[in-house]
Amino acid sequence: MAKRPTTAELYQAKLIPEEDVVAAVEAFMANPNTSAFLMGHGYALDLHAAVAASPFALGVLATPDAKPASKRIAVRTAILLARPV
Repeated sequence: MAKRPTTAELYQAKLIPEEDVVAAVEAFMANPNTSAFLMGHGYALDLHAAVAASPFALGVLATPDAKPASKRIAVRTAILLARPV
């Protein structure tokens, strides 16, 4: 069985626009429990699960003195590495 593409692969193929990736990051930052987030044409991603699966993102988010920009970059990375359905 072939693996589903990552958000980054869908983004590179122009199936998920930049605006949706930015909106996903902002949605997570506003509510870390956000689950189903719609992206592109018919893709959905559990933002909470995507970030929870990233040790890097969890580490940055848990660092008290991490800058907001660093947190957003870590969340964006986790989202780009995740595999939407």
